[in-house]
Amino acid sequence: MNPSLSLSTMREPVSQGLTRPLAWRLQQLDRLEALLQGHQAAVLEALASDLGKPPLEASFELVAIRQELRLTRRRLRHWMAPRRRPLELPLRPGQAFQQAEPLGCVLIIGPWNYPFQLCLHPLVSALAAGNTVVLKPSEHAPRTADLIAEAVAATFPPEVVQVVCGDGGVAAELLEHPFDHIFFTGGGRVGRLVMAAAARHLTPVTLELGGKSPAIVLADADIAVTARRLAWGRSLNAGQTCIAPDHVLVEPGVREPLIRAMGAELERFYGSDPLASPDLGHIVNQAQFERLAALLAGAQARGQVLHGGTIDASRRRIAPTLVAVENGDDPLMQEELFGPLLPIQTVRDLDAACREIRTRPKPLALYLFSRDRQAQQQVLRETSSGGVCFNDVVMQAGSSQLPFGGVGESGMGAYHGEAGFLTFSHLRSVLRRPFWLDVPLRYPPYAGKLPLVQRLLG
Repeated sequence: MNPSLSLSTMREPVSQGLTRPLAWRLQQLDRLEALLQGHQAAVLEALASDLGKPPLEASFELVAIRQELRLTRRRLRHWMAPRRRPLELPLRPGQAFQQAEPLGCVLIIGPWNYPFQLCLHPLVSALAAGNTVVLKPSEHAPRTADLIAEAVAATFPPEVVQVVCGDGGVAAELLEHPFDHIFFTGGGRVGRLVMAAAARHLTPVTLELGGKSPAIVLADADIAVTARRLAWGRSLNAGQTCIAPDHVLVEPGVREPLIRAMGAELERFYGSDPLASPDLGHIVNQAQFERLAALLAGAQARGQVLHGGTIDASRRRIAPTLVAVENGDDPLMQEELFGPLLPIQTVRDLDAACREIRTRPKPLALYLFSRDRQAQQQVLRETSSGGVCFNDVVMQAGSSQLPFGGVGESGMGAYHGEAGFLTFSHLRSVLRRPFWLDVPLRYPPYAGKLPLVQRLLG
């Protein structure tokens, strides 16, 4: 952290009650809106530099934050209001309620794949809940990290929000501080380190992780639309999206039509030479590129590539690629791919697909393409995941009304809308009682009172 500004200094506005009024919270949201307005072009440029994002894809990051701001402004007064609770007979007369109060100073650690959105999106919730915030953007998206640091310093008082840039060592130093909440978006390996560090201070955590999110395609699906949506979801941000479809489980009768349709859609999206397309992003760094290139080379050597497969090492570009896999033992099925490679595995039916999904850790997202409502209910009944989307991909994360989060190894806790407000709040339970009725039954001496207490209270 900035040596001139300690954690206790950042907690001071919260502990003094200065952040509790609605007016203070709305003022911070207005500041964040002004930051977005004043840096739109710079955000697009930074994302193009760090990830090769075309302007339209980059603008999605701004849109998501603005959408969250609009909902939060509209609903904040309601979220802050006391939440009344009914009282049992022995506690009457009285009033019971829960009051949302800020936690204190919280730490938000952002990822590199959506480096602007996933730092500032949870910031909306943290400020709306009345907290002060330390932001740690990813060092793997350096242009965006520098932009966030510069924009925040020019927009917020340092005791309200400050940015700390640096590598994993800097993040480890931050985790030595006793923050009041830690919100981390990233991979499972680092998520475990964050959780272990937080445990030393009994700091609560929200972990937004990932996993191998499957897409099931049944024979009754609209293959043309299914292919278009799968091709888009896998190639968006060059496949570097935590809720992208990681692999496809498809019934035998529609496997070949689906592959042909997906190949045609990818060519329509990116042309006959996708590596030259201005609409395809690049892999974030050399280490990630080499990991994906090695997986692709292995698939090519085994004759598994169905479409695509070209790379440009000088620009860290990989064409969206469809790969045939026989089962879960394939090298491409061992970990989250996080790149534009899409394994396609044939499964006998929905029962087999659900069994396959249950053999793996619970994913962040699960997709089913089918018109059959009974099939949709079966997926909900027989699988578990952070979220589910029927007949589309990725779009479930675009709703501020739907809580977003994982389960099991795909994460814990949720945000978006009221869920985000509650993540960064403590719901304080309050009981208020009058003086005018004070039944002596509960006070000593107890002689002779037990039968009456048992009759009254059970």
